Amino acid sequence: MEGKLFDNGTHQNLLLEDFGHGEMVQANVHLIVDNGRGMILDPGGHKVYKHLIAEVGNIIGVNSLDYIFLSHQDPDIVAAVNGWLMTTKAIAITPKLWLRFIPHFGVDRFVIDRLKGIDDEGGIIRLGGSELYILPAHFMHSPGNLQIYDPVSKILYSGDLGASLGQDYIYVEDFENHIQYMEGFHRRYIPTNKVLKTWAKMVRDLDIEIIAPQHGAIFKGKDMVNKFIDWIENIECGIDIMEDVYKVPSNKLEL
Repeated sequence: MEGKLFDNGTHQNLLLEDFGHGEMVQANVHLIVDNGRGMILDPGGHKVYKHLIAEVGNIIGVNSLDYIFLSHQDPDIVAAVNGWLMTTKAIAITPKLWLRFIPHFGVDRFVIDRLKGIDDEGGIIRLGGSELYILPAHFMHSPGNLQIYDPVSKILYSGDLGASLGQDYIYVEDFENHIQYMEGFHRRYIPTNKVLKTWAKMVRDLDIEIIAPQHGAIFKGKDMVNKFIDWIENIECGIDIMEDVYKVPSNKLEL
């Protein structure tokens, strides 16, 4: 069953059941509902699609889904987008940079007009009776990447930023211990620390109670949120620590 991150009676933020198992990377799928209208965030691939569409149907009904948010182009986010567009009336929104690439996942020509691109600067979108902020989050890790901030619940949906792999808990309780599950991903997948400092400066202007990544555990409470922002702002990553890799290889591969 889904877990409620926030519920004031008319506005709900739900963490849907994790249907991804086996060789797939673990992924969180979130649903925001306001006055009965819904947005699903990064709904993933074909193996989880039939389970998620049924769950959304049970919660609000598929015809009440207004938006499918695709933060970037990775298959764990967009692979089943054609199914979502064919079985709902929702609009899929994604960075404009990826509009010509996502159709390679098999988007039918009858629904392609409901795949909409968002400019690099992001913007504000209305869901039910509330507004959601679409924030620029480029190069974290995708060159075209967006995040969602919900000012009603004060939740920042951070996509791959804050991702953790291998822990067995839903909420971070011990931040210092949790670093081991985040560090490798962020050092390898984020291209440079400069973009992290730029992002941190932006989100410090927001009132955030929860940071909810697409993979792994959730940061709940202002103290934990601030610990994450302080940490991510200062890590070395990407080309900052990989210059030595750039040399002509001499090792012979055996595959």
